[in-house]
Amino acid sequence: MAAYKPVVVQACPKLGEKITQDTLYWRGYKTPVQIKEFGAINKIDFSPVPPYNYAVTASSRVSGFSEAFMLLSFSWCHTGRCNALLFSQIHIYGRYSQEPIKTFSRFRDAAYCATYRDDGRLLAAGSEDGSICLFDVSGKAPLRQFEGHTKPVHLVGFLSDKYRIFSGGDDYSSNLWDIPSATEIISYSEHTDYVRCGCASKVNADVFITGSYDHTVKLFDARTKSSVLTIEHGHPVESVLLFPSGGLLVSAGGRYVKVWDVLKGGQLLVSLKNHHKTVTCLCLNSSGQRLLSGSLDRHVKIYSTTSYKVVHSFNYATSILSLALSPEDETIVVGMTNGVLNVKHRKPEEKSENTQKKRQPAYRTYVKGRTYMPKQEDFCVSKPVKRVLRKYDKLLRSFQSSKALDAVLEPPIMLHTPEVTVAVMQELHRRGTLRSALAGRDEKQVNLLLTFVARRVIEPRFTPVLVTVADMITDIYQPVVGQSAIVDKQFLKLQEAIGKEIDYQEELLEVLGMMDTLFATFTKKKDTCLEENKSNGVTEIIETNMNF
Repeated sequence: MAAYKPVVVQACPKLGEKITQDTLYWRGYKTPVQIKEFGAINKIDFSPVPPYNYAVTASSRVSGFSEAFMLLSFSWCHTGRCNALLFSQIHIYGRYSQEPIKTFSRFRDAAYCATYRDDGRLLAAGSEDGSICLFDVSGKAPLRQFEGHTKPVHLVGFLSDKYRIFSGGDDYSSNLWDIPSATEIISYSEHTDYVRCGCASKVNADVFITGSYDHTVKLFDARTKSSVLTIEHGHPVESVLLFPSGGLLVSAGGRYVKVWDVLKGGQLLVSLKNHHKTVTCLCLNSSGQRLLSGSLDRHVKIYSTTSYKVVHSFNYATSILSLALSPEDETIVVGMTNGVLNVKHRKPEEKSENTQKKRQPAYRTYVKGRTYMPKQEDFCVSKPVKRVLRKYDKLLRSFQSSKALDAVLEPPIMLHTPEVTVAVMQELHRRGTLRSALAGRDEKQVNLLLTFVARRVIEPRFTPVLVTVADMITDIYQPVVGQSAIVDKQFLKLQEAIGKEIDYQEELLEVLGMMDTLFATFTKKKDTCLEENKSNGVTEIIETNMNF
């Protein structure tokens, strides 16, 4: 007699839901911790060295959590009222503490864009008054102050040689500074609007990039007096970043995220339009295989850098202005327009001591050959794995069709795993015993059957099987209709559900018919235009993009 094969439960994902490895990975972050700031959070930057502190810039304050910085500006005139000059403080926070443990230095005005150096020892920030302050993380006062911009500075970063700073301001200029002497090396005035974002190359210590509201991204080389490359993004540029290799550049502005090949002179590789509002921030994970973008539409999209398809998405309460991932991808920090800082930590992988230290068996338990390592020429005979059949499989193996159906109609299975119930019904139909399994049931069992069918028959993944089951139930129990109010009520619910589904299908067919007519009309117009252009001796390509 052939061995019994268990029922195969088909994987039936719900519509719009696709569980992938990326989904499981990004869902592995714990419930977020929310920290309230007093202003919109426009910059978050992680320290590149452990314990991976991060600096947060919120309007006129640079807040440091986990040993980062908080700059709060206050000053008072002689009358005791607050005036334009602000006194700023730098607060240092522990890794998991929400209360400052240390206070540093001051700013004359609102602070922006606090950024760490590659060694994590220095932090630079721009100011509303056009100055740039440089701080030592372990100190208490600013080390350097750079003066040169005439308007607010929203971009500050370090070149990879660690001894130069680049900056961009609302005066349309991009400047390069020498840290030891606190002097300006060179100033570029090629942008025609605010310079609000930028990044430095990690491969070449002389290369940095700036993005502006004049819709352009410019690549500068400190050894030249003008920009080396100009890229037209097409919208005000909110964020730019370079891949670790330095060959690919990503720019964000408007609703678009665009990827450019720098080595080919700024050739556009991919244009992504997955947000429906302005994209404000970008970041890469530690391996460079995932690209994250935040937007005013309250979403963070995560893309694969091989296919540039969205692999996961996070939703937030309000519009997003800033985004950062820790160097080990352990923490995601998002800053929003309402001043809320959203922090998510990954759950650490716990290693129990029991798994590391296994108890050694006594000498008598050793068997000859236990520690023998198989060789290439050996034949390994594996021990057969004993199958543990579920209750419905055991009943099906013994040809108890009615009891097998009863087993999968129990509430835990029927409610939480309807796939199993449908799979058993399909197996009974294949065997030709479904009708006999459905027949001969009392009022309570028929009510249970009809409840399940009426609820699940409109789901596309179950419809082919449950329509057959509904037909059989109707044929079998039609003679007793009118004898039980409970069964009659379930029959009416089934009729209503199927009727609504039929109406939806008819409306869908009407819409599809209208769309086919529209597409046919557009195609005909396009062909007519092409023929007219050819007859006039002009070759044109007309593209019509319709968004439905």
